[in-house]
Amino acid sequence: MSTIDSEIKKSIHILKQGGLILYPTDTVWAIGCDASNLETVKRIYTLKKRNPNKALNCLVADERMLKRYVKQIPPAALSIIEVTDKPTTIIYDNAQNLAPNAIAKDGTIGIRIPDDDFCYGLTRKFNGAIVSTSANISGESTPKSFKEITPAILKGVDYVVNLQNEKIYSNPPSIIKLSNSGIVEVIRK
Repeated sequence: MSTIDSEIKKSIHILKQGGLILYPTDTVWAIGCDASNLETVKRIYTLKKRNPNKALNCLVADERMLKRYVKQIPPAALSIIEVTDKPTTIIYDNAQNLAPNAIAKDGTIGIRIPDDDFCYGLTRKFNGAIVSTSANISGESTPKSFKEITPAILKGVDYVVNLQNEKIYSNPPSIIKLSNSGIVEVIRK
């Protein structure tokens, strides 16, 4: 079993028990949990000292999984997913099948399909959406490497994925809001 496979297996065990993981994504180190678990999502807000009115983002493995969490996917979303060469989170209307506290007050949810072997394997084998929020206390800068993650975050999760490397993250994902009415808003390039 490869290191990635072993870490996916350990992470899924924690997620299924309602735990928090600290894991590398294609953009930053993130805190994650089962996005459908109300109590675990609450723990992320508490750990990050994040305003509960600020929605969280999720990762899913592919378009098929995306359809489980969004009632109506605008056609433009599939085109963006297909052609983008940068990690892109899309904010969709009418989120469903997620913990209510993971969804914004207006019913939207930010979801990204990551281009990363670990994240793809994790979401695919977990067979569900996983919260993906930067591994920092709200208001503090996003860590650019594992070494920059504060002790409070490291101690506050139930499992730290053992794939630490010296990778320096420099660019957060682009964020695009696509409404079902056809309005497209670029929030972050």
